[in-house]
Amino acid sequence: MIKADIAKIVYQRHGGISFAEARDLVELILGSVKKSLVNGESVKLSGFGTLNVIQRKGRLGRNPQTGERMELASSRYVTFRPSRLLSF
Repeated sequence: MIKADIAKIVYQRHGGISFAEARDLVELILGSVKKSLVNGESVKLSGFGTLNVIQRKGRLGRNPQTGERMELASSRYVTFRPSRLLSF
């Protein structure tokens, strides 16, 4: 499923808005989620799951081609923990 599919579902279900407005609404919601994640905040979607930002520490690694030791910078990544309602 892609964003356009979600916008199409919103458009079909609502009935009172155009497809362009449905697409803008989906963009607004996803933009708000992205902004929260960039700011390091967790996003909890009840009945769906939680998106968390995790900070990975810097560490020593090796260049696989040369075997040379190198410092790997710290980084952030997003994890998703599904709601118990999504258990299969």
